[in-house]
Amino acid sequence: MQPVSYRLEASWQPDGGPFGRFTFTLFNFSAAPLSGFRVVYTSLTRVIDPKACENAVFLRRNANFHEFAPPEGLAIESGGSWTFTVSGLHRNARHCTDGAKSAYLTLADGRHVPVAVSDLLLENAVSEPPPVRLPEGELDQPYALQPWPAMLELRAGTGFPVVLYPAAGAGQDEIAAVATVLSMFHRLFPAAHAPFSLATSKQGRPVVFTADAGLAAEAYRLEFSEAEVRLGYGGSAGRQYGLTSLAQLLDGARNHPGKFRFPTSGTISDKPRYGWRGCHLDVSRQFYPATNVARLIDILAWFKLNIFHWHLTDDEAWRLEIKAFPELTTLGVLRGPDEALLPQLGNGAEPVGGFYSQADVKAIVAQASALHIDVVPEIDIPGHSAATLVALPDLSDGQEAPESYHSVQGYPNNALNPAVAFTYEFLEKVFDEMVELFPSKYLHIGGDEVANGSWLASPLAKTLMEQEGISGTFALQSYFLKRVKQMLTARGRKLAGWNEVAHGGGVSTEDTLLMAWERPEVGIELAREGYDVVMTPGQAYYLDMAQADAWQEPGASWAGTATPAHTYGYEAEGEFPEDLKPRLKGVQACIWSEHYLSRSYFNRLVFPRLPAIAEAAWTPKAAKDWLRFAAIAPLSPNL
Repeated sequence: MQPVSYRLEASWQPDGGPFGRFTFTLFNFSAAPLSGFRVVYTSLTRVIDPKACENAVFLRRNANFHEFAPPEGLAIESGGSWTFTVSGLHRNARHCTDGAKSAYLTLADGRHVPVAVSDLLLENAVSEPPPVRLPEGELDQPYALQPWPAMLELRAGTGFPVVLYPAAGAGQDEIAAVATVLSMFHRLFPAAHAPFSLATSKQGRPVVFTADAGLAAEAYRLEFSEAEVRLGYGGSAGRQYGLTSLAQLLDGARNHPGKFRFPTSGTISDKPRYGWRGCHLDVSRQFYPATNVARLIDILAWFKLNIFHWHLTDDEAWRLEIKAFPELTTLGVLRGPDEALLPQLGNGAEPVGGFYSQADVKAIVAQASALHIDVVPEIDIPGHSAATLVALPDLSDGQEAPESYHSVQGYPNNALNPAVAFTYEFLEKVFDEMVELFPSKYLHIGGDEVANGSWLASPLAKTLMEQEGISGTFALQSYFLKRVKQMLTARGRKLAGWNEVAHGGGVSTEDTLLMAWERPEVGIELAREGYDVVMTPGQAYYLDMAQADAWQEPGASWAGTATPAHTYGYEAEGEFPEDLKPRLKGVQACIWSEHYLSRSYFNRLVFPRLPAIAEAAWTPKAAKDWLRFAAIAPLSPNL
């Protein structure tokens, strides 16, 4: 890797503007003076007043992309620096990750060169370190189980078997289930001792399998003795969960014998609290190679989560190969200084792309299916479609005034137009390919954050609203989503979406599942309207939220901060009236990727809150214990 010749340092001061100000200093470590250049940085703390800068000239902004020029005639000598300030920000900076996520220079000859950046510094205020996220923890029972079972009555042994193996008489499916969990374990912990063997071992202990029609499909029962372990299960999912618990118990006892033990007698009777136990991953803002997605699938299975919500498209990129429209994964994914999509959220001088081929998707869906995880794909429509519209400009109304509306993230005119006939032809072909790739009964269509005022400057939209006797953005969105739902129904799929799907009249509640994210009360409101609901409030279950108020704690904070203790203790049922509780189908973690510029930041923000949500999804409220969880959570596998 070539050394970077330039560095941009940034600090934020709470004074100097309505929302404070940035001070940037560009250092020139090259051997030559620097002049006639432009500097670009990407930041979630956006500039909304172009004139509010000193010693620099604001040139343009697109969402999180910002470009400035130095004062005319300025040159930075080798070893020198240039400082400029920017106020007129759209909000306060609150955390170290609120500054420049990337930067580059465009030189006088048109070349783009990288600029190194660091996390944002805080000036003129106290910058305290973040608090410890987990207490030391305290075990009431010495067993390494994540999530904690519904019921257990165990006596701890003084030793443990070397391995567990299928007892004589185990069926082919039962032996294959052991092999599946063993393979998952090896992928998650490649240097660890195997908990299972398919062959008999004199130093091991047999597992006797029993299918039990009296147990639910995801339920299992473990009975321990010094001679054997008996695993009763209601269905193949319950069998897998029982084997996973055995792997956790044995691995914990082997690697932490002073803390965890393996049972010598007693029982575990276990079943999940909710049917929908989900984790969402946004792969548009940052691209995760298929190998990373596959590892996340294994992690979800380890925590007995059963839904992988794959957020495949957004303003920043369209990540799913659609053979009918190859432009989506050429023009619609490549972000760079000279590309149709400008750099965003950590991109710099070099173009970056990345998408999932249909072969990638099939492999990930097959892996997930083998682990009893349903892959629910999402294409986010009609909003969050900037990349789609760049790739396929015929989806736009050519007469619509440019920049007639902006999304909350700052993208201009980013929503698919319900009045453009090609919109529906496009979606029909996309859905045709998606239903072949994804066997899930649900297809998630987004429906969130359409800016009020969208399409009102579109002549085609105005004509459509007159014809349909509707007015306003959200009534038009409802019209659009009802047509989308018809497309899904015709393909044997149910509609899932974010809570704004209900706006403007919404869609039929039948075969519709909505995710309440804006605040917990929204879930109750949706249930009252007749919708089935998954609770995923930003205040507790958005894993991009910072885990403390401290400046040095990374992440977002528009929904406040969510400590691991808060995430663990949050109860999705909340104030749900008893008669509405059947509408609550489950809970879900959401991994939004704006702040995940490194693997380290991913793991810091996702863990231990993901296993905390997994326990909320599985374990009855009365069986939860924060200090016990804190003692076990460090065993979690990371990405």
